[in-house]
Amino acid sequence: MKDADRTPPDPGYLGGPVPRSAWVIAAICILTECVLAGADIGLWGKPWWRLTTYQYAGFWPGLLGDWRPNYAGQRWAMFASYGFLHAGLWHLAVNMTTLFLLAGPVAARIGAQGFLRAYAVSLLGGAVGFAGLITAPTPMVGASGALFGLAGALLALEFDRRVARALPVRNVLAMVFGLAAGNAILAWTSGGALAWQAHLGGFVAGWLYATAVAPRRAG
Repeated sequence: MKDADRTPPDPGYLGGPVPRSAWVIAAICILTECVLAGADIGLWGKPWWRLTTYQYAGFWPGLLGDWRPNYAGQRWAMFASYGFLHAGLWHLAVNMTTLFLLAGPVAARIGAQGFLRAYAVSLLGGAVGFAGLITAPTPMVGASGALFGLAGALLALEFDRRVARALPVRNVLAMVFGLAAGNAILAWTSGGALAWQAHLGGFVAGWLYATAVAPRRAG
């Protein structure tokens, strides 16, 4: 008996050229982290550059309460700026590798502009998820919320494609479960250092964005 679940995914799901906007995002993240890493070890600047950068551009939940911002508009700017900072070169390397793995497939499915919109929506969603679910005034940096949003968008597009063609969706649901389980394990083993709230918020935002875009693409 033929197993319908063996039907190959849409070619766009497998890959495509990395859009220019992804290269720009990566360049900003890499340049920022390299400057801070160099300052950390005394190659240039001052060791306090990283802490100061985090204070001005990281995501601080307390600013949504009664904390005093460092500059006008910080409460709103941090919903985007946090995603261009990282907690070290290893954190940066993992996130940028993931960005390049996901950017091409997402752009192949919804276009370069669609990729950029999905990234922006997911970046915002990650911040909203973190702000809404965090229980302590812990700061956050990193692009992983937006990256989980790209993964959510890609899985949502494949889910919608399979539903439209009456194909099984269990493989897609298994991937969603795997991401959730992996996050739960990492959050537990990291002692709370993993911003799973941002991952969840970004994933949901990316999924919803792709679901809204898919009918227009089909039309």
